[in-house]
Amino acid sequence: MTGRIDVVTIFPGYLAPLELSLVGKARAAGLLTVDVHDLRDWTTDAHRTVDDTPFGGGAGMVMRPDVWGRALDEVLAAGADASRTVLVPTPAGEPFTQAMAEELALLLCAGGQLALACGRYEGIDARVAEHYQGTGEVTVREVSIGDYVLNGGEVAALVIIEAVARLLPGVIGNPDSLVEESHGSAGLLEYPVYTKPPGWRGLDVPEVLLSGDHGRIARWRRRRAVDRTAARRPDLIDALGPAQVRPARAADAEALAEVAGRTFPLACPASVPAADAAAFVAEQLSAEMFRRYLRDRRRHVLVAELAGAIVGYTMLAVGAPEDEQVRAAAPGAGAELSKCYTLEGFHGRGVSGALLAETLDLAARLRVDTLWLGVNQANERAQRFYRKHGFQRVGERTFTVGSRTEHDYVMARTLVRP
Repeated sequence: MTGRIDVVTIFPGYLAPLELSLVGKARAAGLLTVDVHDLRDWTTDAHRTVDDTPFGGGAGMVMRPDVWGRALDEVLAAGADASRTVLVPTPAGEPFTQAMAEELALLLCAGGQLALACGRYEGIDARVAEHYQGTGEVTVREVSIGDYVLNGGEVAALVIIEAVARLLPGVIGNPDSLVEESHGSAGLLEYPVYTKPPGWRGLDVPEVLLSGDHGRIARWRRRRAVDRTAARRPDLIDALGPAQVRPARAADAEALAEVAGRTFPLACPASVPAADAAAFVAEQLSAEMFRRYLRDRRRHVLVAELAGAIVGYTMLAVGAPEDEQVRAAAPGAGAELSKCYTLEGFHGRGVSGALLAETLDLAARLRVDTLWLGVNQANERAQRFYRKHGFQRVGERTFTVGSRTEHDYVMARTLVRP
């Protein structure tokens, strides 16, 4: 069943792009009916007037309700036996989203009618929307395609029609193209894409995309999608809900190494040379090292996962501390919180807190009485975080990063067993 789209405007030529590209092909193939109507065809005076001065005064002109009423009555009669929605593009409307596009596409798939009323000047007399909504036979929605003002609704109509039409069966040649695109069901922005040549102006395509390993490629794309969304649209990240904390698996080693490589330098003071931080990462936080950690029964790694990507992790090392400085500062310590890192784009979103809470619970279940950790003395943000979660400073120790000796505070917390 094919639905129909009707556009009413004083500039029908503005909608000429609907003859082009995929929407034009869909119209030609009978997958979609789109009719564009000239609002002036429903005027009754020699000048074909569609507007008048606003009641109450003010700049600009307002489009007349009587002209719009005659136009919409006739246009909507074509869909009288179907579900009908009138969209009025306006900067004062509700945001037009991918979810709304999907909703309107379902309307058309069910044989419904979508009518777009393209206003101009200061807009359409408010009684038009009020009247048709009040009939109970038509749904009226005022929608905005962004927080800016255009000269009229035609540009917005083109945007809405393309966003909706591409979701209809048969319009997109490869339906898989719709699966992972921005604002889709995953709630993320799309990952970056590449094509030939593999090298261009000194920039190479990421190695993983040339590997032929589809599992690695899928993980890389999800990682990039999550990173891009966190950087550009943190509101979409918040809408996904809290991160899920789970035990790390062997297959997570590569992802853990990437997260560790990005987060460890953030915990280092500015005095640590980048080369020393990189050397430490290569030696202690590589994918191979994480494979070893995950095989070590004394170590327990938890990860925070959001939309299929790891965004943080902790490592619990069970056993009395070997460092004499730590034994002196925390003589009853039975385990070390050796790692607790979250990607920078997810700071302040509850990820670190959720990870630490699960780690403390795990340590208590493992019958650990006292948990200790080392935190750089210059890292005041981390110290505040640990104090908030019950850790107290009990001493100091030295810590080597590359060629530098750094100074840590030793912090500890007594645990309550379940």
